[in-house]
Amino acid sequence: MSADTSWPPAHVTPAAATPPSDKELVLKVIPMPADTNGNGDIFGGWVMAQVDLAGSVLPARIIRGRMATVAVNEFIFKQPVRVGDICSFFSSVKRVGRTSITVEVEVFAESFGAQGKYVKVTHALVTYVAIDENGRPREIPR
Repeated sequence: MSADTSWPPAHVTPAAATPPSDKELVLKVIPMPADTNGNGDIFGGWVMAQVDLAGSVLPARIIRGRMATVAVNEFIFKQPVRVGDICSFFSSVKRVGRTSITVEVEVFAESFGAQGKYVKVTHALVTYVAIDENGRPREIPR
């Protein structure tokens, strides 16, 4: 007898969610078959890369120059992402320091065939640091 290893289990329906109204939509992307892992779900590293891109949008407005990702303070996968899902990335600035900015990113997926029905798939906190032309931290303009 083989065990069903799909996630979530077939008898579990992910809870419907509403995208946050207190965050800005900064990216929408549709993962393709080349982005899958060995189980046929979207590879977590692909999702993390998209979160890094989405998370950098708001800090770029404030930093006005080069920046680098220095920390992933938190990354929680709540649901798998499937090929063809429409992934929406919402972001807000949580903290602005002397040289760094921490951003919260929430990711919601909707099936291409059932648009408007969202499921929260990922939540992350990412910190970026403003850097100069030599790659050293610099103060963020006020």
